[in-house]
Amino acid sequence: MEANTRSTGRLPAAFLTPGSSSFMDFLSEQSPELLPGRRTLPVVQGAIEVPHGTTIVAASFPGGVVLAGDRRATMGNMIAQRDIEKVFPADEYSAVGIAGTAGLAVEMVKLFQLELEHFEKVEGAQLSLEGKANRLSTMIRGNLGMAMQGLAVVPLFAGWDVDREKGRIFSYDVTGGRSEEHVGYAATGSGSLFARGSMKKLYREDLTEQQAVTLVVQALYDAADDDSATGGPDMARRIFPIVTVITEDGFRRLTDAEGADVARAVLERRMEHPDGPRAELL
Repeated sequence: MEANTRSTGRLPAAFLTPGSSSFMDFLSEQSPELLPGRRTLPVVQGAIEVPHGTTIVAASFPGGVVLAGDRRATMGNMIAQRDIEKVFPADEYSAVGIAGTAGLAVEMVKLFQLELEHFEKVEGAQLSLEGKANRLSTMIRGNLGMAMQGLAVVPLFAGWDVDREKGRIFSYDVTGGRSEEHVGYAATGSGSLFARGSMKKLYREDLTEQQAVTLVVQALYDAADDDSATGGPDMARRIFPIVTVITEDGFRRLTDAEGADVARAVLERRMEHPDGPRAELL
């Protein structure tokens, strides 16, 4: 059968048979060994030293949502990479930020992008934002075996809900458990505790887009201030957090110049107030 398809140049019958609109389902039926969670791993004694992505933050505002990430990847107590990219577009109206095992996380994002594109081509319409969040949850659950061996992937998902006309944020745990963040902000990764604390005091529901962008950069700065695995703005190397904005107009990533301007403004204020802006007591 395989030799025949090669000689004729035709696609195998499986590619031409109507079926599920999920690429993951198709792959699990035809070549399950290609799925990340289906790989057989050897028994490992002790921790595996691989690059890990660290801190991702998100904040919503009336016109959309902002998703941002620092640029540092660590391997144990070492800096593995200073300019890693951790925030990616999932499709036109959503984005995903990765924390955890960097290699597996990037692979999961690419598969997630393909899953959404495949659905749109088969169904002729985009999956709802809720549906996208559920698909990502299923993919994380499929990685549970690797997570139990220390290779966890814990992303943050955000996007513009076309039906509800607002930005929404979804966080996950290593088992694929999904939670929508109704407070308007969220963080994941090693510096998430400090980033969340920063946003808790500074967040307001009436933020403008520019204020929301400044908020997430402030939160990443606070995370880097207390968490060695999170990298702050690096003015010498011109490495700044990746900041993305998703609105009714779609996904947009701030240019390097825009990101540098925001980071520079935050750093200038920090020269006067090293601990950052103060929230009012009452």
